[in-house]
Amino acid sequence: MSIRVLGCSGAIAAGSRTTSFLLDDRVLIDAGTGVGDLELEALARIDDILLSHSHLDHVVSIALLADSVMRVREGRPPIRVRGLPATLQALREHIFNGVIWPDFTRLPSADKPILELLPFETGEVLEIGGRRIEVLPASHTVPAVGFAVEGANGWWVFTGDTGPNAALWKRLAQLKLAHLVIETAFSDEEKQLARISRHLCPAALGFELQFLGGPLNDKVDVWITHIKPGETEAVMEQIGALGTPHRIRALQAGSEMSLA
Repeated sequence: MSIRVLGCSGAIAAGSRTTSFLLDDRVLIDAGTGVGDLELEALARIDDILLSHSHLDHVVSIALLADSVMRVREGRPPIRVRGLPATLQALREHIFNGVIWPDFTRLPSADKPILELLPFETGEVLEIGGRRIEVLPASHTVPAVGFAVEGANGWWVFTGDTGPNAALWKRLAQLKLAHLVIETAFSDEEKQLARISRHLCPAALGFELQFLGGPLNDKVDVWITHIKPGETEAVMEQIGALGTPHRIRALQAGSEMSLA
């Protein structure tokens, strides 16, 4: 299994792309601006898109991707866009509404559209491309989830956008983790903003990581995502002072993770 980091920034600037991961060349986990770096042929291979939530930095590329690949995917099944019912409803009302963007769930025709919207629920286990993908709880300002992808040597976990989240740690205590991708959107100087927006700052991350351990996860590769452009050095310096036993590094666009 390969997971390619297309984007992992909390906003845009030169060299900063918002959240998206490419699983086995066929599945997008979130669809931020990083999707735009893929060649057309690579875009056309994507069969499934899993959405953590409805915020623009995680869904912005769905509409443009649909337009780009509609002709080269002619005759193939629609791309399956999967999310919580509230997330899919937000796409219908606010993006594919004929005002912001055409409704690609009915184009090029109602019986053969390029996109199909399929709901899932927190806790559901999806079977996609031969992979088991569990929908994890998240705690954000809109209905949101994370994802756990099973590999032979452990699980790759992406928390999605989340503030403090006891339900997540309860579930992760039952899984052997190979990689944990967790957000820390703000520095401790902006901890009030992090609290209001239900994101993490280094102090909150340190509190959360106390619940990652036990016999299965005594030392985990932890990757920090969703840092705002220009804030990486400050955020990672504060995280480095936490004293956690886990191996913590800042995630970078273009990097790849492998699981058997």
